[in-house]
Amino acid sequence: MSLRPAISTSKAIPTMEGAGVHLHRAFGFHEPRTHDPFLLFDDFRNENPEDYEAGFPWHPHRGIETITYVLNGSVEHGDSLGNVGELQAGDVQWMTAGSGIMHQEMPKGNAKGQMHGFQLWANLPASLKMTSPRYQDVSGTQIPQITDDDGTIVKIITGEFWGSKGPVDGIAADPLYLDIFAPAGVRKAFKVDTYRNTFAYVFQGAGKFADASSPRGILLEKEVMGEELNIRDMSGDRTLVQFGTGDEIVVQAGQEGIRFLLVAGAPIKEPVAWHGPIVMNTREELKQAIDDLKNDRFIKPAGH
Repeated sequence: MSLRPAISTSKAIPTMEGAGVHLHRAFGFHEPRTHDPFLLFDDFRNENPEDYEAGFPWHPHRGIETITYVLNGSVEHGDSLGNVGELQAGDVQWMTAGSGIMHQEMPKGNAKGQMHGFQLWANLPASLKMTSPRYQDVSGTQIPQITDDDGTIVKIITGEFWGSKGPVDGIAADPLYLDIFAPAGVRKAFKVDTYRNTFAYVFQGAGKFADASSPRGILLEKEVMGEELNIRDMSGDRTLVQFGTGDEIVVQAGQEGIRFLLVAGAPIKEPVAWHGPIVMNTREELKQAIDDLKNDRFIKPAGH
């Protein structure tokens, strides 16, 4: 086993998208090679309906896949192919935009007005940029959940982990997407393919990921027990952690435990030409996509 050190941490930045949805962006629109094959990651969490009810009205996508994971509230969706539905708490939607799709996503709060979910964009290789669009809607009840002896809980959205396989498949990036909770004081190692770009996104509690200067990632006992907790050394809510090379990551949970998403994918290593929700390989392809959008040619017939 070789440790994947945490080589950088950063806080998600407040951003406004759609028709005025307040969210936090962990990464996106800059240096796409850093997280290849992933392009963008948003945390849309709010308790004020006025800050999310306007939602994400009709907009286009081409050349990418979008992964939406809902924790609280719900998201109604519809598209140019006639698909409609509603994602409830715990549900996942994996949309392959491929050659082009118009869709909308309208979030709704729970009984307390709370809305929380994540959206991840994954790039498509050149060979699949113009594939036919498709959806995978997955109920939360279909997502395997494993509880280890130490109380660690892992939900497997996609990929194989601890002998179980997530329900989402056929994804170009062949990713690993896990929702992990480690209880207070638990130190845990998670195996990850050496050749995949990997990041963690902390959204509850706090913990210490092993890094280059402290390879074991261990907190002092008094810190774990809540005495004089040194939060400067910990990754807390809305923190993105980027890992170096290796085949396992190590996390030490703080006094409230830690919950985070662990995401890994095989890099595509192709040129990226990007404009908003359209991601192609060349400027010429990008110009063609925008021209198609302006001239009502964006939605392609099935098989074209």
